[in-house]
Amino acid sequence: MVSRADLAGWLRHRYLWAAVTLLAVSITAVALVRSADSKAQPADLRAQVTTWMRTTLEQADPEQHQHAGHDVPQTGTEEQTEPAVICGVHVYGYEPAAADTLADVRTVYGFHLCGIAEQKRPWDWAVKLAGPVIMDPSTDPPGIQVVEATEDVIFVDRLREMFPTQYAEPALKEALDPSEMAELRRRYEAAAGL
Repeated sequence: MVSRADLAGWLRHRYLWAAVTLLAVSITAVALVRSADSKAQPADLRAQVTTWMRTTLEQADPEQHQHAGHDVPQTGTEEQTEPAVICGVHVYGYEPAAADTLADVRTVYGFHLCGIAEQKRPWDWAVKLAGPVIMDPSTDPPGIQVVEATEDVIFVDRLREMFPTQYAEPALKEALDPSEMAELRRRYEAAAGL
């Protein structure tokens, strides 16, 4: 038969093991959360780059990211305000790829689709500026280079000249995803007073 003292000792031993196990599990969970946070940082940087790219294009003079043959509407009087530029963007990548902060990023490769939001002008009739773009956040104002064909070079060749291979291939296939496009249209309609 087991005495009360033996039973109490056995229970204390079990509680001690349970406490040690719980402590070990807690330490492991904290380490995993910290590891996940450090791995999530690049995704956060990608979101920061996306926001920076969109904001920069919307605040830039449209002439900076204008494609040949697209005239940006001008207002008739000084009393009228310039129409807003509303952009959707897709970031293919940035360099250096190992950047930890937005301040470390020197070149951004992406796609932009911007509409000039003239009052009461529907999206389908808006002046649009679109295409692959390279942006340099290290200059003031930020550098903006739109990929365009020239008289001597077709668009695909020009894209491959300007973009690194790992970003050129997606740029030939991808533009805005459906959620970004829907958000762009929503923001455009609000700015155009529709």
